[in-house]
Amino acid sequence: MGTAAAKARITDPARIAAVPAGDVSHNLNGQKLGRKGQATRERILTAANDLLTEADDLSISLSAVARQASLGMTSLYNYFADLTELLLALLGPVMFEAGEKGGYIDLISEYWPDDELEDRCKSFIEAYFEFWARHSRILHLRNNMADQYDERMLAARVRSAQPVIWRLRQQMCLEGDEPTAAASQMASVLMTGIERAVTVATDPKIPEMIEREFGPRNTKVIDPLTRLLVMAIRDCRNGG
Repeated sequence: MGTAAAKARITDPARIAAVPAGDVSHNLNGQKLGRKGQATRERILTAANDLLTEADDLSISLSAVARQASLGMTSLYNYFADLTELLLALLGPVMFEAGEKGGYIDLISEYWPDDELEDRCKSFIEAYFEFWARHSRILHLRNNMADQYDERMLAARVRSAQPVIWRLRQQMCLEGDEPTAAASQMASVLMTGIERAVTVATDPKIPEMIEREFGPRNTKVIDPLTRLLVMAIRDCRNGG
């Protein structure tokens, strides 16, 4: 494949993982937020993030956030209706980062030529792993809450996977071809497996066990996932 193929972008405006965090103009009572209100909201978000960073486990509550932010519960409820809403506000800029230049969604948005496939797959897996390592606490909490059937967290988890699945199915085709049903199914299964493997490898509760049993996480997880991704894409491109 030529230079044009290497530079082809795979885009889907209908599937966006997240949007950047912007200023919220009003609180939940409909009151316009001035400078003080914006600062209070940011204080709440910072307090929640600090608790997630410092805690030994993934447990967090609105009352703990209020104490950390030196606010009463009534004040906190002016900005966030419940814990899920607060955590989704933290997740917004985290997921937006994935699509920025050099993020894992950005890396998979360019068609991967056959002669660069292994390097491109490894770069994608490395970026995805590092993203999870940087944001391990909030991402694991999202998945834990989704597993407990929190519908909004489940929706957030699904939305985060959609841009990758959509682009993976394009990678599995020859450039310009429409993805087959088999490619779409394989992309969904692959993304599920990749997320699960990286989730386990970055679990804050078992990093020592992972390293003791399987060696350094960054190589023992990344290399097998890279090989799996390369084989799946080649198989689909060859008509498998």
